Amino acid sequence: MSRPLTSRQQNVYDFIVKTMNEMGYPPTRAEIARALGFRSPNAAEEHLRALERKGAIRVIRGTSRGIRLPAQEPEATTFSEPLEGLPIIGEVAAGSPILAAEHIDRYCPLSPDFFTPRADYLLKVRGLSMKDVGIFEGDLLAVHRTEHVRDGQIVVARLEDEVTVKRFQRQGHR
Repeated sequence: MSRPLTSRQQNVYDFIVKTMNEMGYPPTRAEIARALGFRSPNAAEEHLRALERKGAIRVIRGTSRGIRLPAQEPEATTFSEPLEGLPIIGEVAAGSPILAAEHIDRYCPLSPDFFTPRADYLLKVRGLSMKDVGIFEGDLLAVHRTEHVRDGQIVVARLEDEVTVKRFQRQGHR
């Protein structure tokens, strides 16, 4: 960061970091406004612009969750994967699970390091059950393979021969 943050900017920055650590994705402007008591998402937008000017964050224009933390972005992209980019390996249901068929449909010209955490592959969404969190029919989901998930995270889950995308919620010891 080039210049120190005001206390309010620090609050916004801390909320962004907390949300990304807990949920795996950045908050929207409306979520920032609601959490920090702003009157509107426009106030959150002004703080995001200030944080970007100071080098604390990077904002990807035209996206509701387009906030990136430069400290978590790689300094240089190295390509150990094919030059084609990330493989799109099929579809995932946002609704009733669909048959899991892992085959590479095509490649998307993005480095896996563009995502935090690093993406292993992409899946195309079919269905609308996750629209309330901004996942719509036809979207591409960047998937990071892991066996460790936390309550509240959005996951792609395999249920026998089918896959679906849902918010993870542990029930008892399961």
